[in-house]
This record gives sequence, C-alpha cells and structure tokens, in this order.
Amino acid sequence: MAEKITAYRFNRLDQTLSQLNLEDCVIIAGGTDVMVLHKSRRGVPPKIPKPIVFIDHLSELKQVFQNQKDLHIGACCTYSELLEHPLIPNPLKDAIKTIAAPAIRNRGTLGGNICNASPAGDTLPLLYVYNAKLLLRSVNGDRLVAISDFIQGPRRVGRNQDEILAEIILPSVLEEGAHVVFEKVGNRNADAIAKVGFAGYIRFNDVRIEDVRFSFGAVGPTMVRSIDIEKKLIGKTIPLTNTDITQVVAAFDKIIKPIDDQRSTALYRKTVALNLLRYFLTMKQYQPN
Repeated sequence: MAEKITAYRFNRLDQTLSQLNLEDCVIIAGGTDVMVLHKSRRGVPPKIPKPIVFIDHLSELKQVFQNQKDLHIGACCTYSELLEHPLIPNPLKDAIKTIAAPAIRNRGTLGGNICNASPAGDTLPLLYVYNAKLLLRSVNGDRLVAISDFIQGPRRVGRNQDEILAEIILPSVLEEGAHVVFEKVGNRNADAIAKVGFAGYIRFNDVRIEDVRFSFGAVGPTMVRSIDIEKKLIGKTIPLTNTDITQVVAAFDKIIKPIDDQRSTALYRKTVALNLLRYFLTMKQYQPN
C-alpha cells in the first residue's frame, strides 16, 4: 500500500501562510524540481518526507506590475506566462527560452528557479546583474532580501520555515539606457543544463561607464559576481583599453572556480566564462534592448 502524504491546497495566500506557521512543509509551485529531487523508481509515487503545500494557483503570487521604474514579478508566474508578458525585459525572455522544453516552461516558475538554488540556474545570472530583491512573506509580515544573500549554496537558501517567496523585484530594470547581455552555453540551445551561464549589464554616460555588472553561473557553488572588480571600470571611457580588459579578465580568473562533472570540465568552463567576459568588454556588440 502506498504511503499516505498530507497535502494542502488553500484558496488564499493568508491561509497558506497560517499553515506554514504551524508546521514545516514542502512547498510546490510547478514541481519541476521538487518531483525530480524526490523521485522513486518507475511507477512508484515520489517519497516526500514532509506535508506538501501547493501554491501555484494563488493569484497573489502571479502578478506582474510596474512600480515607478521597478518591476515586480510574482514568484509563481510560469516561464510561459513571463514570455508573453510585455513588461518582462527581453534579456530575461532570452534566458527563459533556453529553459527545458515548452511543457516544463508551462509548469516551472521563476520563484522555483530561485529557491532551487542550482549553480546552473538559467535565470540566476541575469537576476544577479539586475540586483534582484526578493520579497519573503509570512504571518509576521514581509522581509526583503537581496538574491545574493538569499542563495547560500547548492539547494540552500535563506528562507525560514514559515515564509513564502512572494515577489521578485528588479530595481530600475525599466529604466532606459542600460545594455544587458545573456549567454548560456550548453549541449543544445534549450532543454539542456548550462555548462556556463553569463550575464553582463552596462550603462553609459556619454562615453564613460556609469554602471557595470557581471555574473557567471555554473562556475562555482553560487553565482560568481564581484562588485569590487566591477567598481574598477566605473568612470572608464569606451572603448576600453586592452590593459583594462586584461586586468578585469585576470581578476575574474582568480575567483572563478568551476568543477569537473558529467556535463563539462573545469578547464572548459573557466575558458568559456572568461571568453564571454572578454567579448562583453569589447563593447562592439551592444544593441538597445
């Protein structure tokens, strides 16, 4: 006889939060990561050790709206829904198009990609360079945390038992003038786990760099980003000199520390990551978003 699993599917977010305040539960939105994580042999239901709370249907977690120049994205918006939404920036849509197959994109959610905290998470490099803030909600109120503080390691996040990731907030993402690049290297254009992910963000004031950000995925336990290295380019004029580019690439060479696994070698990952960075810094390829 199959083991019984307790599952909750409340009609409102406040009811869901009340239940999470009472007991430790596994939260399922799209389930595309959770079901794989707990899968059993063929024909046997997955063994999930805790009660389940379904949240994918909650309207409070599926809103996308603009607040001044900030973009608020409900954590339970599916990838397919985000692809169709006019407010979602094109680079984020480009990243979403590389995720899995259409059937998975119809179920998987942006919040799930974050809470899964995979080093190869497809949207994560972009969310890092967008300086994403995460709105966590519980019966005790809301808590705002930077994505770089929330993701602590592979499958490790700073979420309390009684909290739900409610919104992803992209500050000033709707502001004009920034150039954003996303690159994913994998065995296929989509439906493949990234060997290397890269996102770059740059904004100019005439010919001077006013803001610049870089993030790399699948080359460390979390996204690799260095604000200290980025600061070295602020105020530089474009095009950058070969010396400037070489110094930045050399600095990232010291902190990018990939591993060998079944998808790729550490040497390949580091080589590709640094080549993507160097290409981004040549600044010949930018097109307005």
